[in-house]
Parts: sequence; structure tokens; C-alpha cells
Amino acid sequence: MNAPSSQSTLQAPLAGFRIAVTSDRRSQELVEALERRGALVEHTPLLKLAPLDNEEQLLSQTRQVIAQRPHLLLVTTGYGFRRWFDSAEAAGLGESLTRVLSDAQIHVRGAKALGAVRALGFTAASVGSDGLTSTLLRDLASDIRGKKVAIQWHADSDPDLIGSLHRLGARDLVEVEPYRWVDSAREESMIELVHSLIAGRLDAVTFTSAPAVHALFAVARSRGSFDALTRSLRERVTVATVGPVTAAPLQSAGVEPLIPERHRMGAMILQLIEHLGTHGTLSCQTALGACQLRGHTLYVEDQSIELGQAQAEVLRRLLDAGGAVVSRAELVSLLPSVSSNHALDMAVSRLRKSLPDPTLVSTVIKRGYRLNV
Repeated sequence: MNAPSSQSTLQAPLAGFRIAVTSDRRSQELVEALERRGALVEHTPLLKLAPLDNEEQLLSQTRQVIAQRPHLLLVTTGYGFRRWFDSAEAAGLGESLTRVLSDAQIHVRGAKALGAVRALGFTAASVGSDGLTSTLLRDLASDIRGKKVAIQWHADSDPDLIGSLHRLGARDLVEVEPYRWVDSAREESMIELVHSLIAGRLDAVTFTSAPAVHALFAVARSRGSFDALTRSLRERVTVATVGPVTAAPLQSAGVEPLIPERHRMGAMILQLIEHLGTHGTLSCQTALGACQLRGHTLYVEDQSIELGQAQAEVLRRLLDAGGAVVSRAELVSLLPSVSSNHALDMAVSRLRKSLPDPTLVSTVIKRGYRLNV
């Protein structure tokens, strides 16, 4: 498949890059934002937020909070806080809940939770410094002992979160869980995403929730592909996250993703643009003129050419060498899944057929290949 070849497309900051989007909520906004910037997007929503099957559980928790009149309320997600109040108001409990929480100290995990708290007319006593619930608890350690505490938590909170609150001396603890995560993709789609990431057919993948990371890892483990997946995410595919909570399960697996300073989708996109523009783009002046490889797309002579994985790996190394000879052994080692001289010969042959002029790649007898600069 050829990407558009206009000069305006070449100037688009993500032109030529293939990016996977794994989110369900606000996914259309993210997909459109990436496509406007020139990216080729594959959308595989892994999980979606869903209401609880039984609203009575949430309403029972709400009644406990009203009866308890907590000293402290910890809010972990903006969506969860808003949904809690929507359910309370629908059940006629909104005014009572508002009165009780107006007398409580409200501490929020991050910026989105802060926005939701303010939008509903409350004032936050503190905001977590890095968006992590564990940090918020650490900062509040001296204030929790002996206090009545309520916590609105999210589906992927630290599994020891409640234990941590008990160890800090919280009493009459009430947990409020307004939503759950459910699968939103067929297993076949998730398996295909795993394979694409392992094979390096994608240049980047975005995550906006930690549960989506866990879901992808679970599928990879079930297929015996977890080690191959995490190795590719470390070495070949750029991983972009919306914040430290989303990044945590990746970091636990040895993957260091991009984490924007502002935990917002727009900031994630800008960081991804900067990273791919610096690390995912190679340019070289050649006998055919300026050549630029962006992800798997080659721009040369006002043309854009989509390359296969093996072709892109070979050309990337030749561009990086800037006309110097690259040995056959080194090129063979770069090929995905295979490592034979025949595979290299096939990759070079297909690369040459894709080029406007096959002589751009020169054979150096008994040594390797080089770009004709």
C-alpha cells in the first residue's frame, strides 16, 4: 500500500509511521489526531469501561459513605468520580452525598481527578505529585491514622491499596468502585496485534490505561509470546503512554515507555511526534537525491514507497551508514524472524524492485551492500 506522495503529506509530522491505538474510550479523538498528522493507524481497542452489572452494590457503598461521614476521601479517577455522582443523583442520593463530602478533605490522585472534583463544585485539599496512588498515600501517611476514610478507586489500582490504607491506620474504610473493565476486542484481533508488534510491522503503540497493557500481556502469555513481545517493545517499537499509572505495568516488564510531563492525550501525541521525528526518521543525500525513511515509508524523488519489514530494516541500516559498506553478516542479523544469506538476498531484491532506480543499492563483491551516494 502506497502512502500519499504529496509534499504536504511529507511535511506531516507523523507521515509514514504506523501506529497502533489500543484505547476504546476517546479512541476516535486519538485516531483522528494521529491521522491528521499523517500516521497510518491500526485501531485495536483492548478494553472498555462499563457500568457495574449490579448498581445496588455502588448505591450500597454510597449509603455507607453518607452514614460514615468520612474525614478523608481519596479520588483516583475523574471518570469514576463523575460516574459515582451520576448514579447517586439518579437514586436520589446526590444531595446527601454532596453535603457529606463538602465536610471531608478530598485528596486526588492526578489532574483528571482534580478536574472532575472541581467540576462538581468541590475543593481538593491536595493533588498527587506524580499521578500515582502510592505517592498520594505516602504524602498522606501522617494524616490517615485514626481517620475515617473513603476511597473511590479504579479497576487497576494497586492490589495492595486497601491493605496499605489499613496499615496506615485508616478506620471505618469504605471502598467505592463505580465501574469495571470488559474486553472490547475479539481474541483474534488481540493476537494479530501481538504478532504485528513482535514482527516490528508497527512503529509505535499507544496506551491510555494500565488494564489495556495487562490485557495485551495476558494474551501474549497465553500464546507463549510474552518474552518476544516485551523484547520488541524494548528494542523496536516505540511505546507511548498517557501517564505513569499506565506506564507502570510496562516498566515492571522491563519496557521503558514515553511518559509525558502533563498526563494528557495531547501531550502524549506531541511527545510521540518529537520522539519519532528524532529517532524514527533517517535521511541521506543519494545519487537519486534526498532520501528519507520514516518508519516503513521511504520518501524519494517525490514518491512515497511502503516497504516490508525486512526491506525497511535493510534500508534503515544502509541509510544510517551514509554510503559506507555494511557487511552481509550485519544485515542478516537485522532481519526479522530469519537469519540466512538467502533471506538477505530476497530482501535486497525486493527492496531494489520497490525503488525508482534499483542502482540506489550497490553490491560490493564479497563484502556487502552500500547506498549509491
